[in-house]
Amino acid sequence: MTNKKNIIIFIIIVLAVVIGMRAIQKGIASSHKYDAFAQCLEKSGAKFYGAFWCPHCQAQKRMFGASVEFLPYIECSTPDGSDQLQICKDKEIKSYPTWELADGTRLPVETSSGVSLKTLAEKTGCELPS
Repeated sequence: MTNKKNIIIFIIIVLAVVIGMRAIQKGIASSHKYDAFAQCLEKSGAKFYGAFWCPHCQAQKRMFGASVEFLPYIECSTPDGSDQLQICKDKEIKSYPTWELADGTRLPVETSSGVSLKTLAEKTGCELPS
């Protein structure tokens, strides 16, 4: 009888591990849902100007989850937050976040989170994952 209990416990542990691993894999995959979209934005020539201290920029980045690493992001603030970097002065960036398309068109901020992913997809021709 003890042997059967051990086998049942072993099967339960194996099932728990398998289910846990699938959940982890699914979570990793979903957190990188926008990788191709963010990479396409960069290839399209779009640029995302922001500042590390800007809450709206942080909200815009959160829309992309783990795919934020692929965004064509340009930091405009000096490390101490007291000034703007020359690249952003030259581009006359006046507010954050600012999305600029390859043709120089700037997208208006739609919400406190910046520009919607739908608008970015429409304006750049990049496919937004469902």
